[in-house]
Amino acid sequence: MDQKYLFPECAPKPQRLYERKLLEITRRSGQAMIGAVSEAQAAQRDYREYVERWVHEIKTPITAARLMARRSGADTRRKLEAELDQIGAHVERALFYARAENPEKDVLIHPASLSDLVNQAVQAHRALLLQNGVSVELCDLDFVVYTDRKWVCFLLGQLLQNAARYRRARPVITLSARRQEKRVELTVSDNGMGIPAHELPRVFDRGFTGSNGRLRGGSTGMGLYLAKKLADALEISLAIRSEEGVGTQVLLTFPAQEKLTKL
Repeated sequence: MDQKYLFPECAPKPQRLYERKLLEITRRSGQAMIGAVSEAQAAQRDYREYVERWVHEIKTPITAARLMARRSGADTRRKLEAELDQIGAHVERALFYARAENPEKDVLIHPASLSDLVNQAVQAHRALLLQNGVSVELCDLDFVVYTDRKWVCFLLGQLLQNAARYRRARPVITLSARRQEKRVELTVSDNGMGIPAHELPRVFDRGFTGSNGRLRGGSTGMGLYLAKKLADALEISLAIRSEEGVGTQVLLTFPAQEKLTKL
């Protein structure tokens, strides 16, 4: 049974007093458990809805702050916009974290141009990339993938933010794709700091910042964790390869169309 708490309903009719009392206690226990689970689910749902409302409400003062920043001098405006971009990134991360708990309510799978998705993600983080002197190279992206456009753009944004954050001199990010039978594999590569080999198994753990995060400061350890969570919801295979001092490669393998028709 996939719902084991219904076991008492399948039990044979009790014959003796002891059996009747035992079944009654078992049913009461099951009902109490169902009530507790329902309350916990309701509380979780209320919290998620609150976070989503808060995210939408906080965008208004952020937009107002951007407008006020434009009236400042060039240097002050640049610094204010950089800080506002960071606030915006944290707000978006909170929104997608809340939605990732129940992806079926928000995910819409459609065919999408991989080139358009990548360009949209790059444009969304253009200011951050320019500020950090990051060059972006795009090649072999002429593929169609079956996924949720909004979620994939956010996922790619997390990878671009990480590459910009853990950059070295003359940072370059390369995004390229190739066909793997009926699937499409997108590779996001950078020539940044790289990740120590002993930390690689933990990079997708919630809250794990690693030695690079502690060195640069301000890391939340949520970027790659959330990227993996969203990738799993979209049935995208997400893998990472890295060499300390050389750079990092993140591989996203999109599912074939016929696999997603079952969703």
